[in-house]
Amino acid sequence: MTHYIPLGKCNVGDPVLIKHKKYHSEDLVIGGITSQISMFSSSMTFIRNPSEEKVDDFIIHLQNFQHILALEFAIKEINENLCILPNITLGIHDFNSYSLARWIYVASMELLSSKGRFIPNYKCDLKDNVVTVLAGHNAFICQFMSNILSIYKIPQVTYGSAPVLDVSTQDIFLHRAFPNENLQIKAMIQLLLYFQWIWIGLIVQSDEKRDRFLQNNLALFSQKGICFDFVEELPKSSVSNEIYNLVTNYIKVYNVIMTSTANALIVHSENQEIVVLRMLPYISDYENVTVKKKDKIWIMPAQMEFSSLPFQRYRTMDFIHGSLSFEVSSKDVLGFQRFLQMRKFTSAEEDSLIRIFWESAFQCSFSKAMLEEDAVNECTGEEQLETLPQSVFDTRMTGQSYSVYNAVHAVAHALQALLSSKYQLKTKGNGSELKRWNRYAWQLHKHLRTVSFNNSAGERIFFDQKGQLAIGFDVINWVILPNQSFFRVKIGKVDPFGPPNKLLKISAENADDCFQCSEGQYPNEAHNLCIPKRIVFLSYKEPLGLILTTVALFFSITSAFMLKIFMSHWDTPIVKANNRNFTFVLLIVLLLSFLCTLLFPGQPNQLKCLTQQTSFGIIFSVAISCILGKTTIVVLAFMAIKPGSKMRRWVGKNLALSIVLSCSLMQITICIVWVAISPPFPDSDMDSMPEEIVLECNEGSTTMFYLVLGFLGFLAAISFIVAFLARKLPDSFNEAKFITFSMLVFCSVWILFIPTYLSTRGKYMVAVEIFSILASAAGLLGCIFFPKCYIIVLRPDLNRKEQLIKKQN
Repeated sequence: MTHYIPLGKCNVGDPVLIKHKKYHSEDLVIGGITSQISMFSSSMTFIRNPSEEKVDDFIIHLQNFQHILALEFAIKEINENLCILPNITLGIHDFNSYSLARWIYVASMELLSSKGRFIPNYKCDLKDNVVTVLAGHNAFICQFMSNILSIYKIPQVTYGSAPVLDVSTQDIFLHRAFPNENLQIKAMIQLLLYFQWIWIGLIVQSDEKRDRFLQNNLALFSQKGICFDFVEELPKSSVSNEIYNLVTNYIKVYNVIMTSTANALIVHSENQEIVVLRMLPYISDYENVTVKKKDKIWIMPAQMEFSSLPFQRYRTMDFIHGSLSFEVSSKDVLGFQRFLQMRKFTSAEEDSLIRIFWESAFQCSFSKAMLEEDAVNECTGEEQLETLPQSVFDTRMTGQSYSVYNAVHAVAHALQALLSSKYQLKTKGNGSELKRWNRYAWQLHKHLRTVSFNNSAGERIFFDQKGQLAIGFDVINWVILPNQSFFRVKIGKVDPFGPPNKLLKISAENADDCFQCSEGQYPNEAHNLCIPKRIVFLSYKEPLGLILTTVALFFSITSAFMLKIFMSHWDTPIVKANNRNFTFVLLIVLLLSFLCTLLFPGQPNQLKCLTQQTSFGIIFSVAISCILGKTTIVVLAFMAIKPGSKMRRWVGKNLALSIVLSCSLMQITICIVWVAISPPFPDSDMDSMPEEIVLECNEGSTTMFYLVLGFLGFLAAISFIVAFLARKLPDSFNEAKFITFSMLVFCSVWILFIPTYLSTRGKYMVAVEIFSILASAAGLLGCIFFPKCYIIVLRPDLNRKEQLIKKQN
């Protein structure tokens, strides 16, 4: 099985042919005449002749490119499905009509000519037989296309607005992969009545559409008590008008809209007019208009999908927030998202239409000369469509793209039915009756009218007797976010098979325009807009972080000052008492405990998160084990002086050292296991605070975090018990009592820490832990060392051996 995609330059003289080859068999073509590109001057005023302009000067309607991708995806699915047309390969001829009648005629006749030889009514190719022509997205294309193709009875499928054909016989060859528009009008009336909007405005694309709309539908609106405040036509660019006249017309329409008291505005138009509507709000920057009713509800038909021009990618879309639109009912098509993700561009093979889209969407260029001149980014072809902003390209399959997808599958199933019927075309040797396809093309119509199948989304697809897709509409509420992305919230559905007076079904809870804000956003007070959450963390610069940092530095300096005092009085009795080596170690560890709190403020990173909790746990375990060792030696020393006591062999520096080392090593082991199995890491908490995204260090393993705290609590409890038992012993300078009180402070702080920490949210959790570390360390420093420093500095007369002996006696 082989796949190849030979592509040529996408213009009228050399159409694109896309094939996905499975077998060496007959090749059939679905021709697509589309109007994806409009050509304007830089001021967007004059439409020029395409033959006089270079391809690089085109401005592409970016979102409409999805229709082509939906066509490609459907062809790919069919050619890879062995159950549909197993011996036939479908391909694509893709034409650009430039929205001009003469080019639609040329493209139509080119489909009927031999490739590379434009001779109308003469086709000698044995391949590339035209099965069906798919047209859209506006009625303008079908209207002129049908004049040529209907002569040859070629099936035509439209996926947008239905054209008004001059000759009724042409309608026989036109099939609409689009729901009944009359159904949409009736549903629109029911929508207006549901929300009690009976004073409305109407904006139309052209005077022809205005006349047709009013002629066919005005009575329906009037019968229901709905009145029009105004009917306005959108400004049009043409060769004859001047920029001044165009701007004047824009201002006129804008003034009418904004000075109207109408609640709702119906926009009866097609895709390309959304780019015009997006420019209307900017007139307020240049025109002083007295606005009578600012909040307008725009109501748009399914023929009018979202589209944009490249320069509009950064333009605000707030004006469309809250708007309602109809959309062809659709379901998620399996594999389409994956198809878009895998879509790449190879400049050596792809056609110029895709190249124009690629350069416009990704703001890059494949031309080295262009790169040097305009200093834009170079296109690699590896860019991904899913990375584009929604205002540029929405990867969700739209209603019209869903119609394209269904239309292609409908043609494939109809062709399969034709080949399986009594008119089946039989292969004869090297030739084939299929090569003379034109004689059988007319027979495909009845199979298209009777085709019925389930698409890959599980939806039943078929045409009614009028050749229209028997499917309904969805009612969509547009929700625009501050970052200019948007939601299409489905609030209702139009059932084509429902009772005439109950075509529209509104969901009561979406009717309230309720939706869940995306992750990282929260609703405003009016609950009608999502606002991005602020990114916060405990910073050194904010008052709370500054206060905690200042306190930590103050106690660090105090610890260093006390350490210097003890070192300066190394040989004095008060320093020698109670194991001066452990005293120095304890002072150094307390100094480090104050300094370790400086790791907590600031934006979290991997190094900070790994060292915060582990350093705190290890440093405090050393501090508490030093206190435990000092206190244990005091208790054992007084037990050893009793006659016949066996405790004398336990008294000594080795015991205290063993206590410190064993306790510290145990905590170090716990921390190593913690880092090995589930280390702390930088994280963002999006749920705890309603309006904030908190950058924090995730503990990784909560069990290990509380195991570290639990071990500290165990050491502190043992130290407190031992110190409490030794509080009345005749210790020098009564250190046991000070240790007892310090451990009481320490345990109280960390007992209160747990419920406080668990009940706190956001950056204040970090502040609670910093405060607990500072308070407990300050308790140890103040209760144990401050009385000794007081004697050393202010009462040196008490720091004498005689005083020590006197106290002991």
